[in-house]
Amino acid sequence: MGSQTVRRTSARERLLAAADELFYENGINLVGIDRVIEHAGVAKASLYDCFGSKEELIRAYLQERAGKREARVKERIAGLQTPQEKILGIFDLLSEMVNRTDYRGCAFQRASAEAGASSLIKGACDASRAWLRAQFTELARQAKAADPELLGQQLVFLYDGASLAASVDGDRKAPQAAKALAAQIIRTG
Repeated sequence: MGSQTVRRTSARERLLAAADELFYENGINLVGIDRVIEHAGVAKASLYDCFGSKEELIRAYLQERAGKREARVKERIAGLQTPQEKILGIFDLLSEMVNRTDYRGCAFQRASAEAGASSLIKGACDASRAWLRAQFTELARQAKAADPELLGQQLVFLYDGASLAASVDGDRKAPQAAKALAAQIIRTG
């Protein structure tokens, strides 16, 4: 029998993985700390050593999701030639995401709605949304849009609406409808 090397995940990694699964599936308010700790298989002290509070854990979970989304978007658009193709490619990526069996909606929309007055959670959501808007605005600028900021804002509206329609209405074709509208706006803008 050969020796196996098993990578042992840190308490932080296990807590983030548990938070990602539980918060995304059930929402940030419905999942208590004890459930996250149990799911992660760590001691309660580990949560407080790694994050200090549930709110900090939620912020870290959202930041990790934002980083993964940014990487997916960058990877997708890297293979596309024109700014217009890149914009539309982001909607294709959204279409793939909403058609996954584990899709529960935009984690940032959901967390923002649940966060209430929490500045840490709202800040993480706002930062992710600002990144997406900046991407659309920069691509609009590269596409020589008359008003790149306005086009960036419009594209975020379409993205948000498609995400919401997919999760709330179950309309898995919403991103493709948003993509078609985005293509029209790009042509006229």
